[in-house]
Amino acid sequence: MTEFQAPAVEALRGALEEMGELVAGVRPDQWTAPSTCPDWDVFALVDHVVFGNRAFIGILSGDVGPPQEQIRATRDQDGPGGDPVAAWRDSAAGLLAAFDAPGVLEQSFRSPLGPMSGAGLAGLRLTETLVHGWDLARSTGQRPAFDEAVTRTALDFTMHQLPAGADRSSFPFAPEQPVPADAPAIDRLAAHLGRRVAAG
Repeated sequence: MTEFQAPAVEALRGALEEMGELVAGVRPDQWTAPSTCPDWDVFALVDHVVFGNRAFIGILSGDVGPPQEQIRATRDQDGPGGDPVAAWRDSAAGLLAAFDAPGVLEQSFRSPLGPMSGAGLAGLRLTETLVHGWDLARSTGQRPAFDEAVTRTALDFTMHQLPAGADRSSFPFAPEQPVPADAPAIDRLAAHLGRRVAAG
């Protein structure tokens, strides 16, 4: 399995900071606007990522985390409430604190995808942050500033875990979409995870 090592938390830290800028940049009138994720408005999109952060905090504390098929159904039980920006900041800070614990990257944890090291979980959370950051930026007319090298590393990680043409029945991703080979890594990551990246 391809996994990140020591730089994983720093990569995740940068991605979370940029995602935080995107969350803070949502205008009040945009929270109920449709997002690029089917059936979710912008508020529900941020709700999903907040829930994911909190779920991973639980996993790193020894919980197994919710099964993949329950994530969409259960996310509203612990959502961002009335202040999604504050909820995002709190969940991101808690996630980084959990990953900063000594030895956590080398430990093995139970996860919805089976046993995985802390480094592997960092790779999953980084990928989730990047692709939903792309969703949020596209949904609200913002321009994400994710680091290209970090995004390329996340793309390599994701393509190793979920190769092109692989069975996606157990993953919440649509089939990969076409994208130019020279597109930015964030667009290639989004397309690999089922997003249509063409303008318009």
